[in-house]
Amino acid sequence: MLTNELINHAIPQLQLQDSISRALQLIQEYRLTHLPVVSGNRFLGMIAEDDLFDAVQENGNIGVLQDNFIAVAVREEEHFLTTLKCCNLFETNIVPVINQQNELMGVITASDLLKALGDYSGSNEIGGIIVLEMDRYRFSISEISRIVESNDATILHLNTTFNSESSLITVTLQLNKKEIATIVSAFERYEYTIVHYFGDEKFENEIHSNYRHLMSYLDI
Repeated sequence: MLTNELINHAIPQLQLQDSISRALQLIQEYRLTHLPVVSGNRFLGMIAEDDLFDAVQENGNIGVLQDNFIAVAVREEEHFLTTLKCCNLFETNIVPVINQQNELMGVITASDLLKALGDYSGSNEIGGIIVLEMDRYRFSISEISRIVESNDATILHLNTTFNSESSLITVTLQLNKKEIATIVSAFERYEYTIVHYFGDEKFENEIHSNYRHLMSYLDI
């Protein structure tokens, strides 16, 4: 999904000649942290609510705050995940989208981005979640997929995070199957460390408990 597919055209944009009080009114009305500023159609940057508050007693227009503009935006042909960096780095709930001519096409709001992330991660699909932890050398997508697919399930989404302190990789699997007890047991047979799992709790935990009891019996 590209950024131009998430553009929200309902968010107002400011011109240099707009008054500071008008800008603050808009930013509060739309419950935003920033608003984009343009000259004609050319994108100049974002102005923050805090900067508007600091200057609200002034009788000037937005132009006097130009040194405070945040000149950050994403291109319309970029992948939508690039907007996350802007949101996190500048603590903004909008990200401007511009074209090759530096013209403002619109913005992506945090709520639109959150919905897109939900669709992207498969959160709308009903299924189970398994969280594994392993050494980096052990991580193999092909083996993980084979274990899941051999139990009549499919990986809808796979995410990895690396812990620099422990040098371990956390692998989160979202599956198309809610009853995942047999899959959990399969990972344990292959000596994977299971951090969490979420699915059909009653069915899942019963089989999981039985498996542990069997392993304990075999160790005797």
